[in-house]
Amino acid sequence: MKAAQPNDSVDGRYYRLFAPLTFYHNVADKTLAMNSESAGKDAVSDEVDAALLNVYLNRPDLVCDTESDLQETGSIREDVDKPIENQVEFVDAVDVPVFDEPEVIPDTLMVQKPKFWTYKGDGFLQFMQNYVSGNWYKGGESNYSMVGALTLEANYDNKNKWKWDNKLEMKLGFLNSRTDSLHKFKSNEDLIRLTSKLGLEAAKNWYYTLQLQAYTQFTKGYKPNDPVVYSDFFSPLNVNLGLGMDYKVETKDKKLTGTINLSPISVNYRYVGRLALGPSYGLDEGKRHIWEFGPNMTADLEWKFNDVVTWKTRLSAFTSFKRAEIEWENTFELRVSKYITANLFLFPRFDDANLYDDDLGYWQFKEYSSLGIAYTF
Repeated sequence: MKAAQPNDSVDGRYYRLFAPLTFYHNVADKTLAMNSESAGKDAVSDEVDAALLNVYLNRPDLVCDTESDLQETGSIREDVDKPIENQVEFVDAVDVPVFDEPEVIPDTLMVQKPKFWTYKGDGFLQFMQNYVSGNWYKGGESNYSMVGALTLEANYDNKNKWKWDNKLEMKLGFLNSRTDSLHKFKSNEDLIRLTSKLGLEAAKNWYYTLQLQAYTQFTKGYKPNDPVVYSDFFSPLNVNLGLGMDYKVETKDKKLTGTINLSPISVNYRYVGRLALGPSYGLDEGKRHIWEFGPNMTADLEWKFNDVVTWKTRLSAFTSFKRAEIEWENTFELRVSKYITANLFLFPRFDDANLYDDDLGYWQFKEYSSLGIAYTF
């Protein structure tokens, strides 16, 4: 077979051929076919096929191979038209080193002092008016009354088992009654009370506690149309110091909170500035003070039934094994709005140091209801 030479001519045209040609069947089939569907669709492909056919007819000596020979040398891969799927192989995670960013040193350093003290308080001022006509079938009398209260708290907690709670309660109320010709106003609520507790945590919600309670009143206490003074500032003054345990009450929803104090060892001191009032408060005739020893229990709780109704209760009980004194204060607060509240106060009390009453014995009872403003801070 003659090798291709440069500048060989075919039909007067010169071609530079450097490699043998291959005879492809589709070139001849496309030309000889009467109606070829692919003819005329691709101009470049038609020109290439025409050039190859010209070589096949005029220079068959340049054709060295046929398409059949190529197929015999090896089949064409049929999987090239299939999508290539990546084979993912999982290996153990490799720890990537983390490079710490350089720390930024502040130009100024501010140190805040821990807040061990917390302060809070609340107060209210409420009024009540009652009118009864002179011919009211059940009797009674018209009156006006007012009561105000202020509670202040200062509590210390060093977050390391020590606590010191302090509460100061002050109440003062006045009543005007038409039938009382001796007193234009007389007190119907009068209290100054300080409660201070120093505690060391013993277990969850339990504290070893030293508790101090002291209470007296602001003004003189009278009865209607009676000039006798039944109580006064420091008449009496009660001071109780007890050593025991204190339990912190707090439910999960925090609707019921407060403390219960049990002091199996306590000393109670009572003083009267008015000497004549001594026997009315368990003192011997001519004595101004008395010391008593015995157990003491105090419970101070607050139960929020909902956002409207709250019950505040305080139960105190002391006995010297010669006399007993029990006080149970209950305040039901109905919050009408943010600053308007209505209160119902119930106060049963037992004290066998006082004179015996034919109707109630040693029991005493006080109750009032009022409406007014309240504020918490």
